[in-house]
Amino acid sequence: MLDRTERLRRRLTQLENLRQPCEDIWREVFEYLAPERSIGWNNDTTDAAGANRAQRARIYDGTAIDSAEVLKSNISSWMTPENSRWFALDGGQDDEMTTRWMDGAAQFLFEHIHSAGFGAVAGECYGDLVPAGCFVMYIDEARDERGNVIGGFNFEQWPLHQCFVASSRPAGRVDTIYRKFCMTVEQAVAEYGLDKVSEDTRRKFEAGKLDEKVEVLWAIEPRRFEGDDAAKARGVLARNLPFQSIHMECGKKHILREGGYHEFPCAVPRWRLIPGTPYATGIGSNVLPDTKTLNEIVKLELASLDIAVAGMWKAVDDGVLNPKTVRVGPRKIVMMADINSMQPLETKANFNVSFSKGDQLRQHIRKAMMTDLLTPVGGPVRSATEIAQNMNQIRQLMAPVVGRMQSEFLQTVIERCFNIALRAGALVAALGAMPQSLREYQVKYISPLARSQKMEEVTAIDQFAAGLMAAVPVLGAPVLDSLKTDEAMYEKGLALGVPAKLLRGPEELAEKREMDNRNRQAAEQQAQQQQLQQVAGEEAIKASVAA
Repeated sequence: MLDRTERLRRRLTQLENLRQPCEDIWREVFEYLAPERSIGWNNDTTDAAGANRAQRARIYDGTAIDSAEVLKSNISSWMTPENSRWFALDGGQDDEMTTRWMDGAAQFLFEHIHSAGFGAVAGECYGDLVPAGCFVMYIDEARDERGNVIGGFNFEQWPLHQCFVASSRPAGRVDTIYRKFCMTVEQAVAEYGLDKVSEDTRRKFEAGKLDEKVEVLWAIEPRRFEGDDAAKARGVLARNLPFQSIHMECGKKHILREGGYHEFPCAVPRWRLIPGTPYATGIGSNVLPDTKTLNEIVKLELASLDIAVAGMWKAVDDGVLNPKTVRVGPRKIVMMADINSMQPLETKANFNVSFSKGDQLRQHIRKAMMTDLLTPVGGPVRSATEIAQNMNQIRQLMAPVVGRMQSEFLQTVIERCFNIALRAGALVAALGAMPQSLREYQVKYISPLARSQKMEEVTAIDQFAAGLMAAVPVLGAPVLDSLKTDEAMYEKGLALGVPAKLLRGPEELAEKREMDNRNRQAAEQQAQQQQLQQVAGEEAIKASVAA
């Protein structure tokens, strides 16, 4: 039987071979849409700044880069805005107490997720999603420098070129990741401890070679139990948790750290799956042909620009004029025997063709990346109706992508954070005991993009209510009984994104109305008693006066 280090090495080789067909297209897409992120794909991380300058020097038109940045920002504001809650938790129960507790849990998670820097990390992740169609986000408990849990959440964006992924289930979520990355000797000792690193790394540290590189493999995958060991899966120790985590020095086959996770700690969403692989392509691959063509056109334009400005000349070597020494320019005198010895040469070049084609390609790129839908270039400010129509168009275009992003990214993040907070006791401390009727929950999305989908329900409620009101003169007031008004208004409020704690549900509303009726009846009875007492007092006064 193979030892663990050899098994990890062989599995890494398998995953590297599985990803290799995707690397060429990713490398090229990153070069044209996100040059700073292509550094890792070209193995030139030693001089990252110089490599970035070299990459951008080969870019002659920034339309694709600008459009990718706009799309990245729009995805962030559409799906995970920082200024408003973009998800809710549904306990599947009709009682309003459970609904309020789950709404409080959602608000608690939202505040702590974004206070942990989720927005910044998600923005970096979207920078990989647009070109490559996938990214890797690591979610864990916040820890101090010594690795002790300090509460809260920690989010990290793992560079895509370092990660090799797989799924243990057919067409399932990614649940296996091998990350191969480099650390300095100093960083390795600080992270794992001097007594945990290999003998070679220890000698380098003691010799002061702190900046030398150490290649580390971090493997996270489902733990496989066999035979009697299957009972250990219910244990609480790290070595018995459902997902195992192993850190290893690749070159030395030395185990640095072992641990485990209750849930898979990485979210790996895919834009458009490549059949037969766990990887995907993004919108960047759609615009790559146009981007490359546009880049070549602008390159030719720039190469011909000096000719268009300074012109092109033909000259006769007549013994007086030497064409090899002639320099044409402003405030220069060229000596020649005959005025016809030097004449301009027409190139017959037509820049209008390249300008027209370039504008056409730019429009195609912006359209493919939905840049012009919410960020018009020039022109008047769009009305709310036009923006709503654009949101509806965006929703239709991104519906397949949004579904996969919700199931593979947002749901993974929320479930992981919910379980971390629940195990730590933070939810119970903030909200009180969990309702006993709660057994499971569902994640619902109330981001601007998700709410635009629910606007159809809101519109349907409004149209149906308007139709009932129009039918009252003909059919009478009883026609209004066709609509459960309280339930309709409650559902409409939730669809519009109103927090559940601010809404009175049908049960709570019925209780309030009953209480209001009781208070009104009590007030009326009290007023009647006061009036009777006043009348009795007036009659007693009259009787005493008459006597």
